[in-house]
Amino acid sequence: MSDQFWRISSQFQPTGSTHPMPTSSAGLLRQYGAKIAFLYRLLDAAIILTALNIALFITHGETMNQQYALAGSWAVLLFLATSGVNHLYGSWRMDSLHSAVAAVLANWLWTALLLVFFVFLTKTSSDYSRTTIGVWFLLAPLALVLLRVVLRSVLSTARVFGRNTRTFAIAGKTKLGLHVAEKISNMPWLGMQSVGYFDARNGAREDDDAPHHISRTGGFDQLVDMARAGKVDYIYITLPMRAEKRIVELVNALSDTTASVYMVPNLFVFDLMQSKMSSLDGLPMISLHETPFYGVDGWVKRVEDVVVASLILLLVSLPMTIIALGVKLTSPGPVLFKQRRYGLNGAVVEVWKFRSMTVAEDGAQVTQARKNDPRVTPFGAFLRRTSLDELPQFFNVLQGTMSVVGPRPHAVAHNEQYRGLIRGYMLRHKVRPGITGLAQIRGWRGETETLDKMTMRVRSDLEYVQNWSLWNDIKIILQTVFKGFANKNAY
Repeated sequence: MSDQFWRISSQFQPTGSTHPMPTSSAGLLRQYGAKIAFLYRLLDAAIILTALNIALFITHGETMNQQYALAGSWAVLLFLATSGVNHLYGSWRMDSLHSAVAAVLANWLWTALLLVFFVFLTKTSSDYSRTTIGVWFLLAPLALVLLRVVLRSVLSTARVFGRNTRTFAIAGKTKLGLHVAEKISNMPWLGMQSVGYFDARNGAREDDDAPHHISRTGGFDQLVDMARAGKVDYIYITLPMRAEKRIVELVNALSDTTASVYMVPNLFVFDLMQSKMSSLDGLPMISLHETPFYGVDGWVKRVEDVVVASLILLLVSLPMTIIALGVKLTSPGPVLFKQRRYGLNGAVVEVWKFRSMTVAEDGAQVTQARKNDPRVTPFGAFLRRTSLDELPQFFNVLQGTMSVVGPRPHAVAHNEQYRGLIRGYMLRHKVRPGITGLAQIRGWRGETETLDKMTMRVRSDLEYVQNWSLWNDIKIILQTVFKGFANKNAY
């Protein structure tokens, strides 16, 4: 075995050791990801407008007037609107600098072409100086590229020193697994810290010419346990393709986690969740379990949530006041019922509802409401039948812990009960939970006294995640308005 193999394998822990995890500063930027992406867009917008102002000053000694400000604003809107195609505001971690530069240049080229086409259609090209526009078209992409080079350099340096890191595991004690680890080791700016090799067998694979001198950290059961505990962010499956049964079993087990799972290479078809092809320095991979909300889709979804929730809250502010008084006057206890439920990526969130019962269960065991349940108050029964008890959740939407449309959140106790019984159950949490969803308009709501009922609900949830689109959200909202509020199963 070469010295290089020894160097790579020495990064991993022997079996039975504890796994050093990043400190709180290691993932410092993770919790601010959405805010950073928004700031990034603001910086791009500022660069585009500043470049136009500089171009005007260089060519005519003037500052921006209303006419050029309009052109600059259109450029910003077009650049941001087309950014989703090139994933400009997604994670850079797995992309080379060359890819990032190519993406921003391609995006600016589309912006410039659309601007030229627009002024051609409106016959306003004579209102603008060709020299000014030419200088602008050169300055803006150079500045946008420079911004990415600087930010990438800062982040890369921070990651080299252990800041803003992520963890990864190799599933498969194979030469391919060693090759993946080597690729990552040669790119310290990725900020990826290994937690080890995991395999179903301890010895080398004689039929795969596997490296003999790498240490196995644990078996697949230990890997799945770590993923469930949130101790590993990325998992690369590098088992030989003839190990189809073990691969499928591992992928199915990892569907009970929120780790990003990659198959290297892609030769099999699984039950995919928003899969897409990607590469690690030229090494082909396919993501098996991912969120649909990347780039512009994520922004579209968030704008949809904020606009719809705000409008609904304005419309129902008076009815909500009346309902709150009704809850307070008809039974003792708080107006709002707050319960812990799983949200995006399995994080625990607090969901609000108008209290409709005499109890407020939120422990290890939560009993679902049944028909003629004595715990439901008379006024609460009316709220539950009409779904008016759900109205406070629009505040959860504005908080960012829920969406208007998405899989309905279940109590933590119910999640723990069903995640081991229904394959792919936790993949519902690759998106924010919703107030309404595909399962609800299909009638899969209320008590799930049989496993089949919960299975059908989960299937609808996964179908929604796999086929998300803005139009589908609009259809679900409209169907909820006309037939989704009142339901015979809501008691």
